[in-house]
Amino acid sequence: MGERAVGVTPPRVMTVAGTDSGGGAGAAADLRAFAACGVHGCLAVCAVTAQNSVGVHVVHGVPPDVVAAQITAVVEDIGLDAVKTGMLGTAEVVEALVRTCDDAGIGGDGPVPLVVDPVLASMHGDALASTAAVESYRALLLPRATVTTPNLDEVRLLVGVDVRDRAGQHEAAKALHDLGARHVLVKGGHLAGDTEASVDVLYDGSTFTEFPGPRVDTENTHGGGDSFAAAITAGLARGLPVPEAVAFGKRYVVEAVRHSFALGAGYGPVSALWATRPWWEHPDG
Repeated sequence: MGERAVGVTPPRVMTVAGTDSGGGAGAAADLRAFAACGVHGCLAVCAVTAQNSVGVHVVHGVPPDVVAAQITAVVEDIGLDAVKTGMLGTAEVVEALVRTCDDAGIGGDGPVPLVVDPVLASMHGDALASTAAVESYRALLLPRATVTTPNLDEVRLLVGVDVRDRAGQHEAAKALHDLGARHVLVKGGHLAGDTEASVDVLYDGSTFTEFPGPRVDTENTHGGGDSFAAAITAGLARGLPVPEAVAFGKRYVVEAVRHSFALGAGYGPVSALWATRPWWEHPDG
């Protein structure tokens, strides 16, 4: 008889997102972050993109029933401890996702937390969601979010608040909470006034909590938002309360940005490699 396996089943999480053929963002970034944070990553693909470090060239959507079937197949066999959304693309996909989540107890008052990362445009400014999809986020998806993690451009699209300072982050968080999200994390990475620190603000309907982090001198931040939300999702799957899961995610993404690298002619990706032990350099374990 051969050697007995020693693996222990880790928490199970899923990203419902689009692909990135350049490997910097989307499902690729999510799955890397999941592994680095010690959880097993499952995937429901919503769209296939042709993109690189310079921009998005093609977006091909997956039929909504196929998106739903991917989620259901995993729920029925493997089970899930937390779910994250990324690029959804169309209102029809949002609607199919919401129906499937309701059936599976994901988000809302269900037992499985749902992290909504409202990926509405790429960092190059390419639109990744239709106008109807944005409205579906507001009306259907955000009310089911355990946590939502918009950047400042996404805040503007969702609630029309042009954030320029900490007070603006607070205003935006309240507006998003009013749409139904249990916790709102307004990220401050794009806030021009903070030159030394990047401060993210979490709001739970009564209390604001700030999560400061250093600003790293790099343009290679592709996939940073995806990675942050994925790490938060991993923290929730590991049983952390929301504020602790956000702190867990913040620690992860700060190091991912600090270890980011150049790739191609445009924006390189944040890196999960800092969190991996180079086993190939230690052949004896």
